[in-house]
Amino acid sequence: MFKIGNVEIRSRAVLGPMAGFTDMPFRALCCEQGASLTYTEMISAKGLHYKNRNSLPLLTIADNEGPVAVQLFGSEPELMAEEALKLQNGPYDIFDVNMGCPMPKIVNNGEGSALMRNPELAGRIISAMAKALEKPVTIKIRKGFNNNEVNAVEMARIAEANGAAAIAVHGRTREEYYSGKADWDIIRQVKEAVSIPVIGSGDIYSAQDAKRMIDETGCDAVMGARGARGNPWLFREINSYLETGMIPERPDREEIKEMVLRQLEMMVNFTGEYSAVRQMRKHVSYYCNGFPNATTLRRDINRAETVEDFERILTTW
Repeated sequence: MFKIGNVEIRSRAVLGPMAGFTDMPFRALCCEQGASLTYTEMISAKGLHYKNRNSLPLLTIADNEGPVAVQLFGSEPELMAEEALKLQNGPYDIFDVNMGCPMPKIVNNGEGSALMRNPELAGRIISAMAKALEKPVTIKIRKGFNNNEVNAVEMARIAEANGAAAIAVHGRTREEYYSGKADWDIIRQVKEAVSIPVIGSGDIYSAQDAKRMIDETGCDAVMGARGARGNPWLFREINSYLETGMIPERPDREEIKEMVLRQLEMMVNFTGEYSAVRQMRKHVSYYCNGFPNATTLRRDINRAETVEDFERILTTW
C-alpha cells in the first residue's frame, strides 16, 4: 500500500486509462479483480467547458469503484483548473493530467504528449490545478517526444516542484506510439529523481512482468493497460504474485464467457443495447486471444446485432 497525496492505494496494480476501453463497466470489472486505482478515459477540458455531450458519460463512476482518477487533457492552465474545480465534489479521488497521448489530433492541438515539448507550460497547468484543488493532482507522461528529446526526468522534477502528487511514466516516446519495447530504465531514472510516487507503464502483460518492472525500476506501482484488454484477471494475478509468489490459474473458457456476458449486461445498462453490442465486439476479440477457433468467434461476434445474438454465438463457442 502507498499514498498519492492523502489517498490510500491498497495494492501496486493499477488500471491505466485507455480511450475506448476503460469505460465504467470495464473499470468496475477490473476493480473486482484487484485493480487498486482506475482512471477514466481521457476527457477534454474544453469539451467539459462547452458541455460536449460526449464528455458526460466518461465521468460516470461505478458504485464499487475507488479510488478513481478523472483524467483531463488540455493546454490552458486556467481552463484546466476551472473544469477540474467543477468536478471536485464529484466521486473522484484524484485529478490526472494526460501528457502522454500520442494521437495526432491531440498533439496537433498542443495537448497530450505535445506538452513534453513544453515543460514550462506543463508546469503551469499542474500548478494551476494543484492550487485550485484540495484533491491530489497527478500526471501521465512518456519517455519523451522522440529519442532526441528524452526529458521524462526533467518533466517529473517540474511536476513535483509544481505540486504533482504522483507521476505515471510510459517507457516509450511519442514517436514510438506503442511499438517496440518499452524502456523501463527511464522509469527507474524518474523514480530516483523525485520523492513522490512513480507508477510504471509499458509492456505489463503478466504478473511476472509486473514484478520484474518493480524489481528493475523501484516504481511504487505498475499500470496494466493494453495487457488488461480482455484480461481483467491481470490485476488478481499481479497482486497474488507480489504478495505470495503464487499466480492463480488462468480463467477457463466458461469463466471468460461469464465475464463477457457480465460486461455486456453492464454495457447495455450503461449505453443501451445498440451501442453496447457494437462496443463489446472489440472486447471479445481480446477475451478470446489464444483460444482455438478465435478467428471464427471474432467473425461471428462482429455480425452480432443484439444481446440475443451475442448469447447464442457464445453458447456455441
